[in-house]
Amino acid sequence: MRRIDDIAALEALYGTPGAPALRKVADRLTPLYRDWIMASKLCILSTVGPDGTDGSPRGDEGPVVLELDQRTLALPDWRGNNRLDSLRNIVVDGRVSLMFLVPGSNNVVRVNGTAILTDDADLRARFAKGGRQPATVIVVTIAEVYIQCARALMRAGTWAGADDSAGLPSAGDILAEMTSGAEGGAPYDDAWGPRAAKTMW
Repeated sequence: MRRIDDIAALEALYGTPGAPALRKVADRLTPLYRDWIMASKLCILSTVGPDGTDGSPRGDEGPVVLELDQRTLALPDWRGNNRLDSLRNIVVDGRVSLMFLVPGSNNVVRVNGTAILTDDADLRARFAKGGRQPATVIVVTIAEVYIQCARALMRAGTWAGADDSAGLPSAGDILAEMTSGAEGGAPYDDAWGPRAAKTMW
């Protein structure tokens, strides 16, 4: 297999990006980028650290982020599995990327920048739900924001209404496989829904 390890060789395979691909990039939230991001309840957070990279879905019942100013977003860290992969990475290497999705739209808005992690009481309180607050908040300084070409989601038929999940292994199945049957299986799956409902926030 031939490895491409030269940028000039790579660029020769693809050619020059079209002018719109470059002109759509902003260094802050413009009014329309703000509207798009505030409509998103789901984003994918990508981080990098000394042990590698991490991609983590982040979702909320309303806007997934809060705008602090036109160059700063705040992303609450709601309950998860406490592996803290993304958070560990941010603590040691602040480079982050966010991909914002909205059901029905084949476009994706991307944000690249740097982040810090804070447990600031006032900021955490701004996300309070049902008497609970996130343990920490990820504060992202925007370096660039731009809209992604729709072809990937169009190719995948992401919002076509199809349900391709039939026959997929469950989380319990995978846990049972990884523990040689010592954990997981149907009991794990059966308990997951009620457990998640109690610990959603």
